[in-house]
Amino acid sequence: MKAINKPFPLQIRIGFKKIFEAYKAAKSSKSGLLHRIDEVLQIEQDFPELSKGLENYDALGKYQEQLDVILDQIFPSVLKNKEIKFATVPFHNRSFKSTYCYKQIIESAGSNLNFDILNFDDDQFFMMGCSLILNHYYKYDIDFRSVFHYRIPDENGLVKTYRVMYDLDFIEITKTVKAKEISQEDVNDLLESFGDISVWKEKFPVNSWIFNGFTIANLIDVSLDIAISDFKSNLLRLETSGGFSNIEFTAIFRTIFGLKDLQIGFTDYNEESESFECVLFKDIPSFILYDKKLQPSREALCEASYYTLFKQKELYIVRDAKYYHEKYPQNIFYKKMLDQNLRSGIYAGIVSDNRILGLLELVSPNPNDLNTINAQKLRSIMPFLLDSTIRAKENFENELELIIQDECTSIHTSVHWKFRKEAKRYLKGITEGQPVVFREVVFQDVHPLYGQTDIRESSQVRNDATKKDLSLQLQYVKEMLLKLSHINKLPIFEQMIFRIEGFLDELSQNLKVNMERNIMIFLAEEITPFFNFLYQKNENYKSLIDTYNAMIDINTGLVYQHRKDYDDSVMHINKRLASILDRKQQEAQAMYPHYFERFKTDGLEHNLYIGESITKESTYNEIYLRNLKLWQLQVTQEMENDFFQYQDSLPVKLEVASMILAFSGSLALRFRMDEKRFDVDGTYNARYEVVKKRVDKAHIKGTEERVTKPGKITIIYSQKEDEEEYLKYINFLQHQNLLESDTEIVKVEDLQGVTGLKAIRVGITYSKKTEKSKAYYTYEDLISHIHE
Repeated sequence: MKAINKPFPLQIRIGFKKIFEAYKAAKSSKSGLLHRIDEVLQIEQDFPELSKGLENYDALGKYQEQLDVILDQIFPSVLKNKEIKFATVPFHNRSFKSTYCYKQIIESAGSNLNFDILNFDDDQFFMMGCSLILNHYYKYDIDFRSVFHYRIPDENGLVKTYRVMYDLDFIEITKTVKAKEISQEDVNDLLESFGDISVWKEKFPVNSWIFNGFTIANLIDVSLDIAISDFKSNLLRLETSGGFSNIEFTAIFRTIFGLKDLQIGFTDYNEESESFECVLFKDIPSFILYDKKLQPSREALCEASYYTLFKQKELYIVRDAKYYHEKYPQNIFYKKMLDQNLRSGIYAGIVSDNRILGLLELVSPNPNDLNTINAQKLRSIMPFLLDSTIRAKENFENELELIIQDECTSIHTSVHWKFRKEAKRYLKGITEGQPVVFREVVFQDVHPLYGQTDIRESSQVRNDATKKDLSLQLQYVKEMLLKLSHINKLPIFEQMIFRIEGFLDELSQNLKVNMERNIMIFLAEEITPFFNFLYQKNENYKSLIDTYNAMIDINTGLVYQHRKDYDDSVMHINKRLASILDRKQQEAQAMYPHYFERFKTDGLEHNLYIGESITKESTYNEIYLRNLKLWQLQVTQEMENDFFQYQDSLPVKLEVASMILAFSGSLALRFRMDEKRFDVDGTYNARYEVVKKRVDKAHIKGTEERVTKPGKITIIYSQKEDEEEYLKYINFLQHQNLLESDTEIVKVEDLQGVTGLKAIRVGITYSKKTEKSKAYYTYEDLISHIHE
């Protein structure tokens, strides 16, 4: 080993003056071992350079016999195989006297040895030399650093950590002509300048002081303590940032157990589905799941391991999987271990409140590596793993809740700031111990816009699909009963056929209230039990009944063919419409922030609210409202056009009709805490909600024609200024070839509590491919068009 060559305030001399003085003091006190004292003092007389100090490390070699005598009492032979101790100079990678244990450690490390103090850089090295001067020469109490660690690999390649304790009793520090006198004011500067190495180097020039002597270093194996500390740090890093190295975790466990081939695994347990999965610590493999991502716990484990882990909540330990597999060849767990070249393992349940959260897996390819004895080492780390797993589970659940809130609640990003503001006020009140409630959030003076693209006659189409499914099922049951009655003429067959014909007759006329339920009861209570009986009784009936069972839905016991086509069609329409609206909403939000929400029903509805109180920073202007109205009209046209392009590919032929509700003036928007949704505030504003709910089913006044109509966009309004405004927008979009020139204005029949409504209806220009280069037109485009 070579001395560390770094800038240092001290010139290093290896000398034994202090130990010679100790022997002189021992002789004057007439203590024992006089023969040894005389021998040591004779060495001082014969070799005065050992007292003065040697600057050349290599020169020590010729004094090895003398050093053995001088240091005999410090390195007693009785402890040579017990202590890990060596003589050196401060923070240098050099020893000139050591115990047998120390030599064995260094030899085992071989070429892998990097004899550096952990977390100790060149600047700290220099400051430590300065601290030695301040403490030993000036007698200041400078507590620079009291704990030092080395990491040294052993013969198995496992890295062990040793704490180093330095004995500084045998050193002497003196000045050179280059040394500067250090005052209390200088010390004060140094105490404030730990991060500024230039201050230290200015007050302690390199090699300006002389170190004469040696130090005794004692190593204490603290590998287990450090490994547990590193384990906790890695768990914390895993929880906070999700980043860690599985290699580091494995190295930590290998150090704890002293096994070079040890591997670690972790398996999450989902209590709801009673299955194993990989969710929490994704970078740690699961040897229990092996090549699967998800598996029921009872299938992944054998009976013995399941009982031990889940019922007894104890460790399950496999000393030798090969031995146990030969003894129990049907055991799937031992076979799974051998398939992964694993011979021994410890499986530990992470248990909280008697519930299994997951399993820690320690495995090895060697038999007997893991056993009931070294399994006890887990006791020191399981509490930390439990806490970390609980927090990881909580974080995962919180992430799920955030996703649910983002996807399923009506708290839009445009108004989130106000909820956050109220939450801060609420939390502040709780912190200060004041009585506080979470207040309802209200936005005053906002302008509403409502629109819908509704599937026409959806209830009738679904009823027709239901009638077809029920008729299909009843007809097949009737044919089966007729075949059975030819084989075995039983009066009950005729009675069942009579009831079925009655149901079919009613279905041919109309789907009455409770008819579907009555047919379901008949099929479930009479037909299904009867068919099950026949299935068990006679092989000849099995093919007929299998065909029937293939027709019906396993959950409802009913045919679900035409209704499935209808449901699939509605779902496809809703997804396509919502996709367009959501994409276009991002563009609209970029123009001016506003509140937005949409609902999937039999079609798609959306609400827009815009105003100063919703926007946290931007200044509101009426032009943004006009721009949003024009945007809404264009998006409605685009959704209709998109529907036209895929309408013929739907399983069920459906039509849609679009409507926009124009509302003059503004209203207040309140978040209902009990319902977790926004609603208009006040009796007068409630009229707006009434119109929204009733107008799409209304007729043109004096006719039986619905005011909404496929192929047209219908704009409902009550004020003349709304009519004039929307006619401008329509005229502009007609000029852009987005709307037809068939604009008409009609009166809407009086609704309960609402009269005087009118409607503008305009045809939609359908095309298979849009040639327009602009995604939408703004109010500025409209103004430019007017002034052309």
